[in-house]
Amino acid sequence: MVGVTFFGNFDLASLAIWGFWLFFAALVYYLQTENMREGYPLEMEDGSESPNQGPFPLPKPKTFKTPDGREVTVPSAENEAAHRRDNLALEKVAVGEGFPQVPTGDPMVDGVGPASWTPRQDVPEMNAHGHPKIGPMAGKDDFFISAGRDPRGMPVLSKDDQVVAHCTDMWIDEAEQEVRYLEIELEPEHGSGKRLVPMTLVRVQPRWIMVASLHSSRFDGVPQVRTAGQITKLEEEKVSAWYTGGTLYS
Repeated sequence: MVGVTFFGNFDLASLAIWGFWLFFAALVYYLQTENMREGYPLEMEDGSESPNQGPFPLPKPKTFKTPDGREVTVPSAENEAAHRRDNLALEKVAVGEGFPQVPTGDPMVDGVGPASWTPRQDVPEMNAHGHPKIGPMAGKDDFFISAGRDPRGMPVLSKDDQVVAHCTDMWIDEAEQEVRYLEIELEPEHGSGKRLVPMTLVRVQPRWIMVASLHSSRFDGVPQVRTAGQITKLEEEKVSAWYTGGTLYS
């Protein structure tokens, strides 16, 4: 019989369990190293390389082709440099690592702390058809308000109860069919031009729109979009960071 003459007294159950554990260990190793394609090697808060990199080595570089035709190689020094910000306006409050750093200037202008932002690509986010996902609702006849209040035309109040602007439009995510931003036009005494406000940071009341994270003096500093009717991923980062940073700093 094959089981007697070939394997003899070999324990097949032991082979099966040890084979499973070896496969599981290899799977953990593979998943952990694949997870280290971005953000590694680890760094200290001052930008120097951390002496403790962990038990797993960096994976070999791999090139990915994105839907928009770009090629991204990770891990690579070029990719890490494109997604980092150096010389931030911060200083240490203690010698040891892990302590919070304090801003040395205007944290909202410098983009640090709660007002920090990530240098994403300065291109719009696209839908499956290659068109920008987010844009003004004006001119889009396929979209309308099916429930709730229409904020267009309402005054915008700051955290100090000043009327700083009026809502002129809504910017929608066509793919998700939801409002991402409100477009507002500043009153002359608070600046000029139009700005965007993240929909998640406003409260539409019966007679006005409340933006509780910004003082009236801060609305003129909200980052503006470079192209009318279009917002890039980098601009989204900076706009959102300004309002969220205002919760603490404004």
